[in-house]
Amino acid sequence: MRLLRAPGPDSLWRNRDFNLLWGSQALSDLGSSMSSLAYPLVILVLTHNAVLAGVVGTAAMIAKTAVRLPVGVLVDRVNRRRLMLGCDTIRLVAFAGLTVSLLLGYGNVLVILAVAVIESVCAAAFDTGAMSAVRNLVPLDQVPTAVARDEARTYAVGLVGPPIGGAVFGLGRALPFLADAISYLVSLVGLLLIRRPLQEKAKPADTDTSPLHDLLEGLRYTVTTPFLRAAMLIAAPLNFAINGMLFGIIILLQRNGTPPVLIGTVETIVGIGGLIGAIAASSLMRRFPFPALLRGITLIGVPLMLAALPLASTPLAAAPIALVILLGPPLNAGLFGHLAVITPDRLLGRVNSAFMTAAMGLAALAPVLAGALAEQFGATGVVLAFTAAFAVSTVVALTAKGIREMRPVTTNDPEQTAAAGTEPGATEPGGTGASGTGASEAESGGTEISGTGTGGAESGGAGTGGAESGGAGVSEAGTGEAGAGGAGAGESGTGGARADQPGAGGAGRRPGTGEAG
Repeated sequence: MRLLRAPGPDSLWRNRDFNLLWGSQALSDLGSSMSSLAYPLVILVLTHNAVLAGVVGTAAMIAKTAVRLPVGVLVDRVNRRRLMLGCDTIRLVAFAGLTVSLLLGYGNVLVILAVAVIESVCAAAFDTGAMSAVRNLVPLDQVPTAVARDEARTYAVGLVGPPIGGAVFGLGRALPFLADAISYLVSLVGLLLIRRPLQEKAKPADTDTSPLHDLLEGLRYTVTTPFLRAAMLIAAPLNFAINGMLFGIIILLQRNGTPPVLIGTVETIVGIGGLIGAIAASSLMRRFPFPALLRGITLIGVPLMLAALPLASTPLAAAPIALVILLGPPLNAGLFGHLAVITPDRLLGRVNSAFMTAAMGLAALAPVLAGALAEQFGATGVVLAFTAAFAVSTVVALTAKGIREMRPVTTNDPEQTAAAGTEPGATEPGGTGASGTGASEAESGGTEISGTGTGGAESGGAGTGGAESGGAGVSEAGTGEAGAGGAGAGESGTGGARADQPGAGGAGRRPGTGEAG
């Protein structure tokens, strides 16, 4: 049974199951944003040591990066709903325990570090599962819109989460962690209320292989599919460029003696740009074919990056970067939407995790390079170096076969889906090609019928000042919360960087720069 699209442009808002997932994750993201701000603050209160405050964010980032590929295999091998429920349960218990320990006076750096790492590992599994699950909740032609809504959610949380977290922390150091525990309870209930299955029923052949075989299969599919290969070559330098530019601007402002309040406006301006872009994404995608939109965005981005050069010593430098990030959500929606459409459901977890790892791996180096460039060459070095990296994405977008030959999927027809972006004639053993449509899944003693559709942005799609534990990111582009923390950053510095998720331009749980600490 295939999922029929409701009439009207706003039909996704009437999709009960998708809205349950989206709404519960909005509250969960808000809780994570509050706790990620509270981590460095509570450590500073307990130890008065900024280095230790930065260690927690760094450890969480390393843990998430280390498990990203393995959890992709796990998402494809086990029941996604049960895996996600398990992740929420573990995080609920962890944050409830941290809350109690702080209230009783037993909280210390080791306890906080353990909770941060647990949260980060569970987030990697949950987010990959959520990205892969949305495919089964919405029709194929609504996937980009679903991703755009995830983008809007993350940018909005990135704007309101840190101020709310700061206010709640002022009422009691344990309260942000209590709020996050409650948010995981809400997420857990939301998952239980979703009626449709979150994956297709696994065939025996899908579970008879070793985890290593499955991992290599996912990597092979990712690098041999023209569209996915091109998308990675676009996302990696683009995320690197935006992360580095934002981080570099913050460093330059700090060195010029800019007050921390004004430095904070950079994050606000960037966040507003991303939110506007996310709201406009669906309209842009309806008006323009994605290949044309992608080329236009990457072409416009180069002069906008260069426009930051004469403004680099002032907070106004955020304006052209905000315009670049405004273009990110439509790009993310198209990239992630098409990825989910052309990838067989049984491979979605592995492909999502491989894509995220490739797209964000380079971005993790951006803050280090930005600091070195700012120190040695000033604003000119920062702007020119990261504009050149952005231009690499432009060249790939203009020349890549995978972008040039991609075709939109506007129906739930398996044959059209299989031809939309995979290698010619690619079909799955015992399946229907790349669409992975309409299988049934037995859960909790009952049989459910799946629809088709695809997975949206990693929990916390792109957004500025994102909600991910330990900081922010460019879709995760952007800089994290302004607050205490970040090794060697000083009290108003730029702190420990984290780069977590792909996509183009944005911050939050997608690619981006780390917390300003």
